[in-house]
Amino acid sequence: MIGSFARRGALTAAAVIALTAAGLPGGDSTSAGIGDRLYPELGNPGYDVHDYDISLTYHGNNRPLSAVTRIDALATDTLHSFHLDFARGIVSSVEVNDQPARFTTEREELVVTPAAPVPEGGRMEITVVHTSDPTTKDDSGWIPTKDGLVMANQASAAHTVFPCNDHPSDKAGFAFHVTAPKDLTVVANGLPEPSLTRGAMTTWTYRTAHPMATELAQVSIGHSAVLHRTGPGGLPLRDVLDAADPDRATLEKRLAQTADQIAWMEEQVGPFPFETYGILSANTITGFELETQTLSLFERRVLLAREQDATPVMVHELAHQWFGDSVSPGTWSDLWLNEGHATWYQWRYGAEKYHEYTLDKLAKSAYEVDGELRRAGGPPAHPLVPGNPGSQAKLSIFRGNVYFSGALALYALRQEIGADTFQELERAWVTRHRDGVATTKDFIDLASETAGRDLGPFLRAWLYGPTTPPMPGHPDWKPAPAKPGPHAAPHAESHGQSHGHAHGQAHGGHR
Repeated sequence: MIGSFARRGALTAAAVIALTAAGLPGGDSTSAGIGDRLYPELGNPGYDVHDYDISLTYHGNNRPLSAVTRIDALATDTLHSFHLDFARGIVSSVEVNDQPARFTTEREELVVTPAAPVPEGGRMEITVVHTSDPTTKDDSGWIPTKDGLVMANQASAAHTVFPCNDHPSDKAGFAFHVTAPKDLTVVANGLPEPSLTRGAMTTWTYRTAHPMATELAQVSIGHSAVLHRTGPGGLPLRDVLDAADPDRATLEKRLAQTADQIAWMEEQVGPFPFETYGILSANTITGFELETQTLSLFERRVLLAREQDATPVMVHELAHQWFGDSVSPGTWSDLWLNEGHATWYQWRYGAEKYHEYTLDKLAKSAYEVDGELRRAGGPPAHPLVPGNPGSQAKLSIFRGNVYFSGALALYALRQEIGADTFQELERAWVTRHRDGVATTKDFIDLASETAGRDLGPFLRAWLYGPTTPPMPGHPDWKPAPAKPGPHAAPHAESHGQSHGHAHGQAHGGHR
């Protein structure tokens, strides 16, 4: 994801200055949360979701949607009861394996007690009949537009839309069946299946071909036009915009650049990882853009900005399809793997295509403020826990440290091992972990394997250290002194062997 702060950082040095499941603890089958350091109540132990099948009926922005969420999961423990993350809806019934189940709600959890315990290794088919409320005034979950709704679930809002295991370490297949008045158009993640019109209503169905994290789900409902074109290798592209947008011609011209951007990214890291791609232009003000899988969410005003500002942001969200979507973070402390990489390719694309700033100048500007970013948000791989001093809200992990400090660590690594070895590493990373989850430790291990030497001390200093290390090849670069303040993370050595997914002050006030 990217917000206004990071957008400005794409090309202007001044803006930079302005500014798994593996490794997660288990737990008893009835506990809430899998113990993520940053969001300890998200996710649920005891089961692994294989598929979500979500049916929604839209009644207008001022009424809750009627919904049925079906979940196909495998019990990883004997379950006498289990939790689903869910808020902002009323549950009317729950079934487990076709049998009515008892349920209750606790804070943002739906606690389900099946008629009979589910044995370890047993399959669970869970059906929840509920509502999904878009009327709550918030900046995540359902987002109202001029004529409908879109979704923005990162990092912890998917469960405000549908019951789920709301942590990126539990990826699953998704199918959406959305019923809406027939004069509206519905688009969602993945590829469409035949729609069905009955009377005044049409049901649209979309299905993903690759597993997806809950935070990346997208459903758009509105008076929309869908533009179809073909990308590299015959990849089907589809963009969504307001059918009556007065700037439609300008938007279409801008969106037509996506195919060349995909070709550029494929030169860097290899084939596009999904079945389709496109951009959803939302006629609303969010303060951020979001890499929802196969259909990135954009404010139309960003797409209408001058080309050298808009297109690097398009590449940022496109890069996320590899870094963050196909390869998802094992824990939220691994957020820099998403945002640092997306910022890195945003920098590179902007510097290569528009020449306002060189890559070295962008990196140097980031280097000069890196100490302050670490002080304000923590080291890139160990961000401040939401709610700590210096953070603003539940989503305040999305700050400049995971964007600029993360991208700077990649620049430093490239300086250390050379451009060719670095590109080999990047390609190996998205290939080895495609459709899966990975951690910072995984990245350090693969970097060492690719380079043929132990890069652990080097990378742990850049990713976990409270201060900015010297930059290879640039002994003259000097970070600005950090202002006095508490450090939120231990030294690199104490965290380096532990587990290893654009927002908040780093996002113009949102995330």
